[in-house]
Amino acid sequence: MLFKNHGIIERNSMILLIGILLVVSIGGIVQIAPLFRIEQTIEKVEGVRPYTPLELAGRGVYIREGCYTCHSQMIRPLRDEIERYGHYSLAAESMYDHPFQWGSKRTGPDLARVGAKYSDAWHVQHLINPRSVVPESIMPPYAFLEGREIGIKDVVDKHIVAQTRVGVPYTQADIDNAKTDLMAQADPNADSEGLQARYGGKVTVRDFDGDPSKVTEMDALVAYLQVLGTMVDFKTYEPKKAENLR
Repeated sequence: MLFKNHGIIERNSMILLIGILLVVSIGGIVQIAPLFRIEQTIEKVEGVRPYTPLELAGRGVYIREGCYTCHSQMIRPLRDEIERYGHYSLAAESMYDHPFQWGSKRTGPDLARVGAKYSDAWHVQHLINPRSVVPESIMPPYAFLEGREIGIKDVVDKHIVAQTRVGVPYTQADIDNAKTDLMAQADPNADSEGLQARYGGKVTVRDFDGDPSKVTEMDALVAYLQVLGTMVDFKTYEPKKAENLR
């Protein structure tokens, strides 16, 4: 019936406007309504944790330099993507990302599972001179990151405290020990017991940029890249059935 009388809708602007508003409203409700029950819609997955101060600082560098405009962090459940990048992305893996870094374009490869795929030295060289390791790369160089030391106060105020305000469960102890934890993660000789007690024993502790004399934005960015996709052990992960998520 509607298809036979579509001419009436097309010639009457008011009816057309009402129809558009109705369709948009329904679409908006379908997308927004689940967010009010976000705790029930995101499956809790073992291993997923908030980022450490160093990783969070690296994520800030990643966003500041616009890396998300060329690299996505979302593997769709399609055979070609899974075979190339690994297990499809889980909603829980982005639960502490504000804003999330799913991206909308792949000028470069997806980075959702880039953690532990390459060595720290490879990442450093790739950031200094992309074409030295990937000849066909069109990525600009980021050698300047080696000379920029991390601003500890910025990490606490602009990153950790800001994240707590949008729901990331950092405790006061996490905030109070942020400077110590940041420095400890980039120094393999430091006492990292507190860091691992707060963020888990799987936290990677080492000098990421090859210069142990200072903690730089290069350290932070490489630490962030190396944790992507490594929190969940997909050798043992089993998706929960729908009835268990209610």
